[in-house]
Order: sequence, then structure tokens, then C-alpha cells
Amino acid sequence: MHLNRLLGYAGRLALWLPAVSATVVVNETSGYILLANDRLVASVNKSIGAIDVLTLDGQDLLGSRSYIPNTPGGSSGNGQYGIGPYLDCYCVPSGTYTPGYLKAKYQVFQGVDVSNVAYGGLSMSETYPATGQVLEQFWFLREGETGLHTFSRIAYYNETTPFLRNLQEFRTLFRPNTPLWTHLITDDKIYAPLPVPNPATGNITKATTVQDATWYLGNRTDDPYVDNFSDYYTKYTFSAVWRDQTVHGLFADGSLSNDSSTFGAWLVMNTKDTYFGGPTHSDLVVDGIVYNYIVSNHHGDGTPNITHGMDRTFGPQYFHFNKGAAGGDWTALRNEALAFASPEWNADFYDSIAEHVPNYVPTSGRGAWKAKIQLPRGAKKALAVLAQNGVDYQDNVLDTEAYQYWADVSSCGSVQIGRVKAGTYRLTVYADGIFGDYVQDDIVVAAGETTDSGRIAWTAESAGTELWRIGTPDKAGGEWRHGDTPDTKHPAGVPEFRVYFGAYDFLDDFPEGVRFHVGASNEAEDWNYIHWSVFGGYANFRRPTQVEGHGEINNWTITFDLDSHELKDKTEATFTVQLAGAKTAMGNTDVFNASQPYSNLPFVVVVNGHELEPWVIPYDHSSSCGVRSGTVCYQVANKFTFPVALLSAGQDATNEIVLSLPHNATDYESALLPRSVYVQYDALRLEVQ
Repeated sequence: MHLNRLLGYAGRLALWLPAVSATVVVNETSGYILLANDRLVASVNKSIGAIDVLTLDGQDLLGSRSYIPNTPGGSSGNGQYGIGPYLDCYCVPSGTYTPGYLKAKYQVFQGVDVSNVAYGGLSMSETYPATGQVLEQFWFLREGETGLHTFSRIAYYNETTPFLRNLQEFRTLFRPNTPLWTHLITDDKIYAPLPVPNPATGNITKATTVQDATWYLGNRTDDPYVDNFSDYYTKYTFSAVWRDQTVHGLFADGSLSNDSSTFGAWLVMNTKDTYFGGPTHSDLVVDGIVYNYIVSNHHGDGTPNITHGMDRTFGPQYFHFNKGAAGGDWTALRNEALAFASPEWNADFYDSIAEHVPNYVPTSGRGAWKAKIQLPRGAKKALAVLAQNGVDYQDNVLDTEAYQYWADVSSCGSVQIGRVKAGTYRLTVYADGIFGDYVQDDIVVAAGETTDSGRIAWTAESAGTELWRIGTPDKAGGEWRHGDTPDTKHPAGVPEFRVYFGAYDFLDDFPEGVRFHVGASNEAEDWNYIHWSVFGGYANFRRPTQVEGHGEINNWTITFDLDSHELKDKTEATFTVQLAGAKTAMGNTDVFNASQPYSNLPFVVVVNGHELEPWVIPYDHSSSCGVRSGTVCYQVANKFTFPVALLSAGQDATNEIVLSLPHNATDYESALLPRSVYVQYDALRLEVQ
């Protein structure tokens, strides 16, 4: 540790030592605010608005503060490391911004909560001069806990400029600059040793940039990450879908700690109601940084607009830090954090500090909802969602006062959701194996009451007799080739879609294009996880020259046979296409660009040579999904109807449906990402009536 770092510690710890007998200490000077209990010490540097000293039982968790210049795919935000948790955003007219540098105001809090537990806290509030935006970060520490409860707020009151821009990113980060941390963990299935050196920190020794935030490390012969996990490293590999995500973070195996003890740094998603995008939202969680991605469009979800009157506080979320015995593994430390991953946990404490946190809804402003749902036959993993009334839950950014909730539906159909902010909601129920959703608007939840919707009968959508289906409707595109299939080249067996799209060559896998015969072909082998318009070129490490092809890339063919009785007395056919994601020329921006011919993407279906009316996927439903290691992104679907007379039945009568994207359809990419438009399939089926 550098001498000035030691001296800095000494000065700030001196604020704590005289009051060490106190349960929680809050001390403020002109330069720092120190927040501490008998185990955890955190100090906010008032010149930068961020924690830059954080210790647990004397162990430095952050390392020294440093600056790493922004590089393609590398450091983002203001480039500062050795800080956190702190607030960062993409929310000012110029783009990225980290508040705390421009005359920020601070307030400290101290008290005893309803459980007679002492707490301390502080807030940093900055008004961005050019726009008047208010950006605030709150940190709270309780007696007996080794973590920080965080809230983040953005407010905009400006009648002169009522529309500012979209809130493209809003996040809090724990961003260490120390070799202490040795492993990164998304959940109990996705985890890995950190690459050494980590190219995300700017050190690209034996690392080749292949795409935005993605590096090839296969030339390293002594890196445990490469030996165990993958030849590629990207923050997107470790992303997660919000539905079941609870705890993610960093682990220190003790090899570089003061006393060989193990340590953990975890983001506990104890509440999710102030996020956006519902349970299918997916985002970054850890890559050497522990993220709390409150708002983003990484995988194509919408982002709210910053307009006059917007005032939203996100949270609480909890950054938990813990210590384990020498030689222990990360599972015990993560399991400790898992105990806090419930909105019921510490609810009384949050009620106690509600007076300090603008917009936080205490228990008195919340109710509950329950129902008994008659599920369609074959439904699995059913989920009930309460979100903004009147719109698809994916679009709940349209109302910045709306909250969101979800819960699993039991096998017998029972479901209950607690701690729901009083209001009016849309209920959406979906399940694996079932096409379409159950939707009901105007579910009213009153404070202090339980709304009982009684018995709900969900009749699955149907357009007659199902002739066949391809894939499983589950709002994901993982059952295909290079989807959920484990990587066999490394012991970790990570699902292939997580690695890097360019690790798999579509033209080698499908030299004649995708030709899938219903009943004979294998979904996991004969159907690719991404349907490209072109392949190769920009951001493709293995195939750097773009190939447009002669229809074998952009056109996929389904063939199938039918018996005469299957079409008897039938007049109308319905072909349903559900997509787990679609990338138009707009990537994940949701901003129309008239200079791009495929901002709105036409998707064409041809049945036995007869072209149906195109489905135009709009620019604001676009996702940058598969290229960012995703199979669950913004969901879109369409039903194509056509006369049954277009189909053939009987011996030697094979039918053909062609799924067609525009030939040679590309876009401009400012980041190092593929330029091809593409779609990713959830499931398809053909019905007749």
C-alpha cells in the first residue's frame, strides 16, 4: 500500500477511533464523511462523491484510487477505480456522467430504528448546472451488519426544456483496484476465476480486442480463467436475467488478504420493484466490477425519458461484504448474502429511514395481491407479473411512477405478492410451454389491504388445431445450436451463447443455410441461435471479411409433411413466430434514424412460394442481444395468417416455409459490434382451423 494511502487511512480512521465504543459512527470533516461500525468502515470523499475507503475487519477492499483512460470495450464512466459503491449515469446531454464533483451537498443521518438497532447514513446530492437535474446517492449502515443499504435518485424539474433526453443508464458500482479479488460470480452456475491480468481494467497483455468489451485470451497458457472457463472474456458473459437473479459479486480466495481469510463483495437485489423491464430484463452484473444496473438498454429494453416532473428514487439494494475462513470457497459467503435477498428483509428498517429518503414507499403505502390461476395444460414455471397498467410489462418505462412485481405461480395455481405499492396494475401471466400470455388490466392494490382476484381461468391462445411447433415458448432462445449447449472445450461447461458469438462460424456450421424438417431435424443441432442477414466482418474475430451469401444466410427454410386428414375442412392457417430478440438497424438505442434503411426491419414469410404480408419489426423493439451474449431480450411476436389452400397434403407433398430477412441488411455501428441485422427465435408453430 502506498505511503499516502496509509496516511489517508490514518487520518480518516482517527475520526472513528475516539468513538469506537459507539455502535455506529458518523463523522464529517471538510473533506470526508466516515461511516463505521465495529467491523465495516466506509469513507466518502467529498471531492468526488464516492466511497474511496472501505475496510472490513481491517482488510482494504478497494485498493488505491486510480484513473484508467477509456478504451473501446474497456473502462467506462469516469474511468476511476478504487471507489464504490458510487453513482454513475448516462443521463446528461453529453452522455456519461459521475456526480459528486460539482459542488455536491452532503447530509448525514444517525438514529435508532424501530427494532432498537443503531444506524448511520449519508447522502450526496448534486444539481447538474447545465440542466438542473438532481442526482442523489444514499448510503446507510446498521449496527451488526457488514453492508451498505443504497438508494439512488434522479429528479428533473425544468419547464423551459420539458424533455431532456432518455435515461440511458443509471447504476451504482463497487469498482475495486486491488489484486485481492480473485473470482467473479453471477449465480450458483456461472462463476469463474478472474483473468490475470484483467483486460477490462486496461491491461491487455496477451489479450486481443475482438468486440466491444470482449477479448480473446486463448494465447495465454498460465491463466486459470482460460484453462477452466473460456478463451474469450467479456462482461456480457456474466450478465443475468432479472427474474431469478438475487446475489452476484466478487470473491477473494485469501491468497492476497492480510491474514489469508476469504472475502466477498456482493450486490443483493433485495428489492426489484423500482427497476424497469420486468422479469425478462437482463443486464450486466459483474466483470471485476460489481454492478447494480438500475436502468440500461444493453439488451434492448426500453429506458425512461427524463421529462419535467420526473422524480424517482431507486432502491433499496444492499451491498454486502463478508469474511470467511482461510481455505474456504465462495459458496458459503454467497449463501450468507442470499439470506438478505427478500423484500421482507429489513423492511422495518427501511420504514425507519423513510423520512430521509425522498419517494421511498413505506409499508403503510403498500398492500398485497393474490389469486388462484387455472393454468393451461402443459404450463411449466408459470410467473405472475404486476406492472404498469395498460402496457406490456416490458414497456413500463412509460410511467416513471409505476413499480413492478412478480412471483412464481405454484403447480396448483396459487400466487401471492406482498409489499406492492398502492396503485393500479396490469397482471400478466406466462409459462414455459405456452404460446402467448394471460393479460388483465385494472388490478387495484390498496395500501394495508390484500387484493384477492379470486379464481382466474387462463385459456391458452389458439388458432385451431396445432400441426407442429419448433422450440419451446419460454421467452428465451436457448434451445438452439450454440444456445444453452455447454461448451465442451473447458471444464466449466458454460452455455455456448455466453462465450462470444464469433467463436462459432455460421457458414461452417450451415454451409447450405438452415434447412429444418419438422419431425426429423434436431433443434439443438439444425437450428442456429441467431438468424443473420450477413455473417462475418466487423467485430468477427474468426471471419473478419463480411459474407453476404446468395440467400443461404438470410433465408431459412422449414419443410414439413402433412396428411390429408389434417387439412380436412380447414380453411385458415396461422403461423406464429415468437422472437426472444430482434436487432434492427437501431441496435439497442430505440431512436429512429432515417438514414438507416432497416431501422424498421421487414421479416418475410413465404409459404410454398407465396409471400405473405411482411411483418415490420419497429425500431423501438430492437435489441442488441445475441452479440452481447443474450438469449432473453425484448420479446416480440407475430401471427401470419393465410389460406389453408396454400398447403399441400398427402404422399410426396412436402411443404416449405421460408423465413426471410432482407439480403445484405446491415447498419452503422459506433461501437465494435456486428453490423448485421438479425433475429433470435423463441418458438414457432403452425395451426389450422
